[in-house]
Amino acid sequence: MAPEEILRDLLGFAPGLRQERYWGEDSVFYNPRRAAPLGVIFASLKDHDGPNDSSANLARPGVYRFAFGMAPEAYRRRFGPQPGRPPKGGVIDLSGYDPTRLGELMPHPVYGWMSWVQVLSPAPEQFEALRPLLAESLELVRAKWRRRP
Repeated sequence: MAPEEILRDLLGFAPGLRQERYWGEDSVFYNPRRAAPLGVIFASLKDHDGPNDSSANLARPGVYRFAFGMAPEAYRRRFGPQPGRPPKGGVIDLSGYDPTRLGELMPHPVYGWMSWVQVLSPAPEQFEALRPLLAESLELVRAKWRRRP
């Protein structure tokens, strides 16, 4: 599945979703009526390694990371307790996971402590299987939006 297809699909999830370039990634924010500079991040796609995040080896041809946040309870049910925040430039403890493996839902190497997950280059059927988690994630994002000052 091409990153552009995922972005197009995500933007169709709900009104108020906007695509923005953010920290070198294509990100989707919930930002109804563009009422904020960016809004609340819903998901991101990244196609290159960064200085503090090269564990997924995104430098491989055709490999990109699709990432989004999960509800903390759902994250714990699937992966166990959230790991501690890694030191700057570090990654979380990924024991039992290969962060370079394609098509597997796993904790995000850097943001897993915040209940974020990644799938590298998901196939269409894998993306379809994520829809319930993405719908739940969108509800979390909307709740954060409502709580903002």
